Amino acid sequence: MRLLRTIRLDPSDGFIFPAAAPPGEWAISGAMLFSDVEAGRLEGKRLAAFRSGFLGVPSLGWSTLAQVVEADETDRGQAIDLLAQCLLERFGAPDADAARAVATEEIDFAASLGELPADTLIAVHRSHEGGAIREAFRSLRPRGDDKRWHAFSFDGAAEDEAAEIVDLAALARGTGE
Repeated sequence: MRLLRTIRLDPSDGFIFPAAAPPGEWAISGAMLFSDVEAGRLEGKRLAAFRSGFLGVPSLGWSTLAQVVEADETDRGQAIDLLAQCLLERFGAPDADAARAVATEEIDFAASLGELPADTLIAVHRSHEGGAIREAFRSLRPRGDDKRWHAFSFDGAAEDEAAEIVDLAALARGTGE
């Protein structure tokens, strides 16, 4: 089986998100954190997290990219336990069973994204459409046989979304989208 882990190719996550996930944490989509948020009320770093962040577990920090990694049932169980604990302690889940059910669903969804080859990077683009959250994922793979990741050494897979221009300096100051 394959799951997702946070990865950082440069320090930009620390500037654009409310909190950056450390590299190597289990990663989930994170869209659930925006399920009851009005689209027009998001701005600045929270908007950046909504648009393009994977949620790291257990830090609950954000990562622009997630990496597909080999995992086993023990890893899956650990990821579910960590997320369930976060749901109980930090989001007020009604009980351990409810937290575990949601955590299992989130980890299994992340695992479905991990059907790509190991070492593939995944990026997300999230939007509000018709009152629902829409997620589009794209994959990036190392160029050639080099398995090391460098900011400009990957081939992009097909992408169905138009590129967005983000003012990183304004985000760092907390004044931009």
